[in-house]
Amino acid sequence: MGTDLHAPLGRNRKTGSRRPGVLRLGRIAASLCLFAIGGFSLYTAFRGDGLERSKPAAAEQPATPPSQPQPPTTAANQAADGMPRAEPRSGANVEQMVTGDGSVVTKYSPRPRDGSGPVLVDAMQIGQDPRMAAQPNEALLEETPLGRLPIVGPDGRRPMDQYARPSSGARGVRIAIVVSGLGLSQTGTQRAIADLPEEITFAFAASGNSLQRWMQEARRGGHEILLQVPLEPFDYPANDPGPETLLTTKPAARNIENLHKAMGEITNYTGVMNYLGGRFLSDPAAMEPVMRDIGKRGLLFLDDGTSAQSKTATVAKGTELPYAFADLQLDGQLDINAILKKLDELERIARKNGQAIGVASAFDESVDAIAKWSEGAAMRGIEIVGVAALSNDPRNP
Repeated sequence: MGTDLHAPLGRNRKTGSRRPGVLRLGRIAASLCLFAIGGFSLYTAFRGDGLERSKPAAAEQPATPPSQPQPPTTAANQAADGMPRAEPRSGANVEQMVTGDGSVVTKYSPRPRDGSGPVLVDAMQIGQDPRMAAQPNEALLEETPLGRLPIVGPDGRRPMDQYARPSSGARGVRIAIVVSGLGLSQTGTQRAIADLPEEITFAFAASGNSLQRWMQEARRGGHEILLQVPLEPFDYPANDPGPETLLTTKPAARNIENLHKAMGEITNYTGVMNYLGGRFLSDPAAMEPVMRDIGKRGLLFLDDGTSAQSKTATVAKGTELPYAFADLQLDGQLDINAILKKLDELERIARKNGQAIGVASAFDESVDAIAKWSEGAAMRGIEIVGVAALSNDPRNP
């Protein structure tokens, strides 16, 4: 009887039938799918119809066209150090879309600026970048035989907006304090700029000395500034405000010429303030062309409140001139304690009305009292602001 006990293992075993290559078939199928997808993608990519992007509905059409390229930089918009200025949107295309629910979506896309090299971007609409505060915005100036005069910019920006001191915008008690007569005394001007906090507004006399230098010092210190223009008082000429005084007996063209001479002395101011002027401010016929010119140039007018017969409010409303009235003369008596009492009275007026404006001259006693009173103003819930923040502005009623 035969036995396989001593036969080597694995021999004489029946060969089983092999199963088909399942993995090979799966790979073939996957390859076919990839070829099909790739072919369809190429077909749709090169086909010119049937899969085009649909046009937006009428409600989603652009509300405004993309921003147009800015004109090349010229000498008119060069900073003092030679670096060209640029608007915030000069490096962007801006497109607004109105959606179906009425909301506006703004789309920004980059585009190259004209020219080459670095530019100084002025990104503030209200107020001025402190790094540039001592330099004027050239777009808000025009060259004239009487000097560089303020104008409204091509984008509608006004000097009173550009050079205003930004405020918090919070509700509360707000007070503006204006120290006037800067530029008449070198020591008085230097002391006011050095000792008073940046919230205080300075008014420079058009007949002062070294006005451009003092203006730059004040602006670097964060101050909002005004220009004081001499106007005819009731006792003129016994009380003469100075050369180029605006008079009720002069033709309107002569008064505007003198106004422009004063305006050309400095730059970077938010508005004009009267120096004296009781008679002039009581004569609407003399005031109207002058106030209209001030408003047309994007400036405000501050009435110091010393004339009970002033027609400033009436004329300003008729000419759409931004204006403000001072509520209190702070230094009628040159004594620190008396001025501090006036400041306390100004605070009571502000708490009653929500805001108030006080004016003083750049005397040592006035500077000392205002500096002392200002130290604790914030702790008492008072915000000291620039005059522009408290003006009656037809554009922002």
